Amino acid sequence: MSGQPVPRAGAASILIVLAGLFLVAGMSRLGLGVAEVIAAESGAAASGPEPAAGMRHPDPGDLLATLLAREAQIAAAEEALAARGAQMRAAEQALARQMAELEATEARLAATLRLTESAAEDDLQRLTTVFENMKPQQAAELFAQMDTEFSAGFIARLRPDFAGEIMAGLDPLLAYAISAVIAGRHARTPRE
Repeated sequence: MSGQPVPRAGAASILIVLAGLFLVAGMSRLGLGVAEVIAAESGAAASGPEPAAGMRHPDPGDLLATLLAREAQIAAAEEALAARGAQMRAAEQALARQMAELEATEARLAATLRLTESAAEDDLQRLTTVFENMKPQQAAELFAQMDTEFSAGFIARLRPDFAGEIMAGLDPLLAYAISAVIAGRHARTPRE
């Protein structure tokens, strides 16, 4: 054997036997580790988990009480949210009513303003007609007593021929001031 070669079939069978031995040794080690884990788990299940240092096992009654307290807190929060939702809906309805009242008031105010403007325009038109039915010299004396801006407003409303006769009857400085007011009325109006 010392110098003779081993037949190939014999070497293959030796290798198979060695592999089988390694397999059995590995399985036995694995089996021992699994058995220890199973034993540890069954012992832990029987006695309960080992508490960490300074910790105690939770009492199922305490856990139930905690869960019930949490459920009560959630129910109270849900009730508060429902109440808040009801308040929000009530506030929205109140706001809608107030908006409707505001719109109605705005419509009444707009109608009143239109009526007032119409009445004011009617009054101005009547007064303009009164001035136009006066003699130009009488009207000029009256316009000379008025505030410059006020008289400029009426001069602008008069028929141009009658307005010209009144302006001719006024003091030249007053006529100039009235003309400047009329010309400057729209000077600040944007051109573009």
